Amino acid sequence: MAALSSNLLLYAFFVYLLATIAFTVSITGKKWRDKQGDMTGNRWGFFGFLLSIVGSLLSIGYFVTRWIHAGHAPVSNMFEYMTFLGIAIGFAFIIIYAIYRSNYLGLFSMPIVMLIIAYGSMFPGEVAPLIPALQSIWLKIHVITTAIGQGILAIGFVAGLIYLIRTIDFTKTNKQTRALEFVLYSILSLVGFILMGSIFNAMNYEANFSYVNENGFDAEMTYTLPPLVGPNEGVLLTDEVMSPFVQAPAIIVANDLNTVIWSLFSGLILYWVLRLILRKRIGAAIQPILKGVSPQAVDEVSYRAIAIGFPIFTLGGLIFAMIWAQIAWTRFWGWDPKEVWALITFLFYAAYLHLRLSKGWHGAKSAWLCVIGFAIIMFNLVFVNLVIAGLHSYAL
Repeated sequence: MAALSSNLLLYAFFVYLLATIAFTVSITGKKWRDKQGDMTGNRWGFFGFLLSIVGSLLSIGYFVTRWIHAGHAPVSNMFEYMTFLGIAIGFAFIIIYAIYRSNYLGLFSMPIVMLIIAYGSMFPGEVAPLIPALQSIWLKIHVITTAIGQGILAIGFVAGLIYLIRTIDFTKTNKQTRALEFVLYSILSLVGFILMGSIFNAMNYEANFSYVNENGFDAEMTYTLPPLVGPNEGVLLTDEVMSPFVQAPAIIVANDLNTVIWSLFSGLILYWVLRLILRKRIGAAIQPILKGVSPQAVDEVSYRAIAIGFPIFTLGGLIFAMIWAQIAWTRFWGWDPKEVWALITFLFYAAYLHLRLSKGWHGAKSAWLCVIGFAIIMFNLVFVNLVIAGLHSYAL
């Protein structure tokens, strides 16, 4: 059953890749697309849509078979959660595409789905028994609802990103062009993490440390990338590997911080390699592909996605989370880093809806808020969840 589950996820990944190719051809293949790049009279856009459905069905097959094999909802660690988030983004795309028929949305959404699944695959994927803190029906209720909400919000991010690339004037150097390039660099950093992780996993690289954890106890920590940052009072136990340049304080999960640093470094290399090849900003290179996009249409898509995703995220990420916290820890709120950033995410999207509906923030302002909102979600998942020690640190 475990092998079947893994194979279904692998098949889903490659079907999402085929969907990306189909959406690309639907937009760039002049023989098969109309001027709007829409599905009407465009068989490649329709094929992309069908492939995205097949990919989602295969990924649901992975989720169900892993659930049966594990005996609990497969959302208890970073591999399982990020994979399910990718699945949720794929399903959210299907729903939004069925309404708006935008092949451009598919061209950007499918790679994001693959990127999230590939990122999750860099974490240990073995099925393990649940620790006592997670043995509750609220695991599936809280975490699955949160991921579904974040998946829908991700489509708002995609639409906002399309709007910005389509409308920003890249002939000028200003805050907008620099900020958008930083967003694209951040995406490339995830790609860099996947590449670096794959390379060193293939080399079976491992460095072990003994250290003193945040509770003052002796513990051991394993690195799968060369240690730039060592753990608190760390002693390297592995021979013939590099020693870290600095040590992190006890509150920081040092091997995960090390991974983040490698991701940022490799993303920087990828970014400048692309800049040298393209001889222009990455956003400027993508912009001609989006000349058929209606800014008003993608602005509407981004708003609708957030209007749907926000209440679902609020239900799962705050309300259900507080109920579970009260049951598990006898308090509904404890200012744990993950809880704080979930609240920040809620307040940010609430402010977005207020500014959009009451203050008339449409267009570029709205698009930037969509992009920043999802950046907050990813910061919570990647940095806060991994690097800062807290009550949610078991979910690795």
